[in-house]
Amino acid sequence: MDDVVTPVTVLPDTQGAREIPIDAAKLIAGTPQQSFNTQFSNYRGNFHCGVWVSEPGTWRVHYTEDEFCHLLEGEAVLTDAAGVAHRYGTGDAFVIPAGFSGSWQSIGNVRKYYAIYEDP
Repeated sequence: MDDVVTPVTVLPDTQGAREIPIDAAKLIAGTPQQSFNTQFSNYRGNFHCGVWVSEPGTWRVHYTEDEFCHLLEGEAVLTDAAGVAHRYGTGDAFVIPAGFSGSWQSIGNVRKYYAIYEDP
């Protein structure tokens, strides 16, 4: 019998979310907590999507994966290594390409859908 593949609905809630502390060495401002609820991962383990939330704060980031984001709530500012700030608000969608280095700032509480692809 063939395996049946069905669509997966990604819900905007974080029920069952895992809290992941932000490394203190990466913190720039605040003491934000973050959590995520991965609702789908492919069988290769290199594509994931779900919901992520954070409290206000700013921290350094370096992306080794490509990430699509759709903000459900709040505002975020991504500042690249050259110091150019990119501001996003509720309803905005954007991609953070692998290799991006800079900072992520959550202005107030932020909630987003995410889809991450990691090269195998």
